[in-house]
Amino acid sequence: MIVKLDNKAEIINKINKLKKEKNAIVLAHTYQNVEIDEVADFSGDSLYLSRMAASTDADIIVFAGVYFMAETAKILSPKKTVLLPNLEAGCAMADKINLKQLREFKEKYPEIPVVCYVNSTAEVKSESDICCTSANAVNVVKSLNSEKVLFVPDQHLGSYVESQLDGVKVITYSGFCPIHHEITVEDVNTKKKLYPNAKVMVHPECTSDVTALADFVGSTTAIIKEVKNSKDNEFIIVTEKGVVDRLKRDCPQKSFILVNERAICNSMKLITLEDILAALTEEKHKIEVDSNIAQKALAAIDRMVKING
Repeated sequence: MIVKLDNKAEIINKINKLKKEKNAIVLAHTYQNVEIDEVADFSGDSLYLSRMAASTDADIIVFAGVYFMAETAKILSPKKTVLLPNLEAGCAMADKINLKQLREFKEKYPEIPVVCYVNSTAEVKSESDICCTSANAVNVVKSLNSEKVLFVPDQHLGSYVESQLDGVKVITYSGFCPIHHEITVEDVNTKKKLYPNAKVMVHPECTSDVTALADFVGSTTAIIKEVKNSKDNEFIIVTEKGVVDRLKRDCPQKSFILVNERAICNSMKLITLEDILAALTEEKHKIEVDSNIAQKALAAIDRMVKING
């Protein structure tokens, strides 16, 4: 549901007032509807928001993202109240592997450390050695000093990491993000023909044949930073639409082309300003994680958070 313009300012004012009264903060992922940034204390990719969740002094964390992100925030801040404004906001990638499937995967490759992309459930994190995000996946795998690693659940990010490291075999699970997985070489080449001077900026959740066409490969935050610092003025953005929306807002003098109109995460777009207001007002949709699972998952997340880069 889209906020009506005549109500928007009032809703934003109410949210900001409640944040002060309840010592609450709002964390917003880059794929959210761009209007959510107007009430967000911090917005960015999973790594940045994980660090903010771990360091905040707020009593309440409202996570404008998807379920696994709110779970991660709760694991990092177990004594704080974590609210997910819309419980329907899930992640198709996270749903591609469960605890049983991970254990079966590990049994096939014993004694090999498991790197778990944060786009996963708390249970899957609890069975892994260390977590990573798209921003720090290469550094995380490098930190293990292992010739082989298991990587779950994203096969494409895992393959990209392997391509960046000499002498490391990354054995990937078969999961993927449907939004990035469905972006094709034809999509990129079509846009390149229309915009021959545009730089191609690709998220590493894309397939290897798509990343091979990139002028730059990086997380959402890395793409945004690279674009803002670039002397170029035209860019094809090969990731979710939220990145394009923010770049158009922040860099109006530059031109941004979304790789295709299908690159929209509908789950990320479920949360509205009204949902955030309702969650804060009623303190509803509290996220809870089993203490035993949380303790094990925390070790994997904490190892990630402490790695630079």
